[in-house]
Amino acid sequence: MGRQQILFPRIIERKYKMRVIKGKDYKDMSRKAANIISAEIITKPDCVLGLATGSSPIGIYENLVHWYEQDDLDFSQVTSVNLDEYKGLPKENDQSYDYFMHEYLFNKVNIKPENINIPNGMEEDSEKECARYNQVLEDLGGVDLQLLGIGHNGHIGFNEPGEAFEKETHCVDLTESTINANKRFFEKEEDVPRQAYTMGIKSIMKAKKILLIISGKEKAGIVKEAFFGPVTPKVPASILQLHNDVILVADADALSEVEDLL
Repeated sequence: MGRQQILFPRIIERKYKMRVIKGKDYKDMSRKAANIISAEIITKPDCVLGLATGSSPIGIYENLVHWYEQDDLDFSQVTSVNLDEYKGLPKENDQSYDYFMHEYLFNKVNIKPENINIPNGMEEDSEKECARYNQVLEDLGGVDLQLLGIGHNGHIGFNEPGEAFEKETHCVDLTESTINANKRFFEKEEDVPRQAYTMGIKSIMKAKKILLIISGKEKAGIVKEAFFGPVTPKVPASILQLHNDVILVADADALSEVEDLL
């Protein structure tokens, strides 16, 4: 059976106004975003958090760990679902997203191991793993708050630019721009995996609330293109314009090209 895709016309009028919170710099952005996640945990202790990896959320996780250590947060009832995982990397590999999440968050708070959900990158049968992860998401009844970053080419998760929006969990061939962006984490470019499992656009859009974090001058162009341009699968993050509860937390550099549009 082929993958399900969402077909959209080239341009769709934006329906909702995205809330934008400006941070002075990366540290300030991270603290503001962490406050939003903290509020979700406090007001709904058994919340389902959709979590992201990469350099952008590290500061957020550091804040959450600090507040946990101060007895301000309790993760004992929290369930997590991660956006994506490289295909072919074992959990023990220090570049796997499973390793990343345990290194920066899970090993430092009291989340229960059975409440942690990450795609299994070592499952060779893509159809089987995608079906399993879709079932996990369905059984959880949806994500309360989904944390997202954005790639230089507008990808969210590993949903790469294309002709249609991918609907559910799928195995994706990574684009050259994504491989180039991630090669700094590996010893050699050839060590960067060429495929990954990722939640699809439909799964992401079903989250009750989406928290999008963006930092750095190099992301300023894609911020303008994704959130102040047309909705198109050629810029996957542009679909977020159609979600009814998105908070964009970005530093001054990332917002530098859209100041007059806010």
